[in-house]
Amino acid sequence: MKDYNQENVRLAKILRKNMTPWERKLWYVFLRNYPIRFQRQKALGNYIADFYCAKAGLVIELDGSGHYMPGQIIKDTLRTKDLESMNLTVVRICNLEIDRNFRGVCEYIDKTVKSLSCN
Repeated sequence: MKDYNQENVRLAKILRKNMTPWERKLWYVFLRNYPIRFQRQKALGNYIADFYCAKAGLVIELDGSGHYMPGQIIKDTLRTKDLESMNLTVVRICNLEIDRNFRGVCEYIDKTVKSLSCN
């Protein structure tokens, strides 16, 4: 079990109830029934990951337009480095990819999980 900031648990519960449309689609159409368990809005360290697969050590982050602003790019880079320091692999997926290439996103996640789970 990964360490986490206890204060983030309450916020994670709120985020689970108020998922973005892209998070909702990925969760209900693909990850919820994926054969390897995923958790949504999981507290890890000082962060809340959009999706987390413990078996694969994988964090999936869905990024909307705000993630491409200069200040947010710096914050996301730091976040990724911090999560990687916990021996996690971080995959960032643009919300537009969920809209335009959902099947490809699901195949990419599946391939990534399988490659990490076999190591």
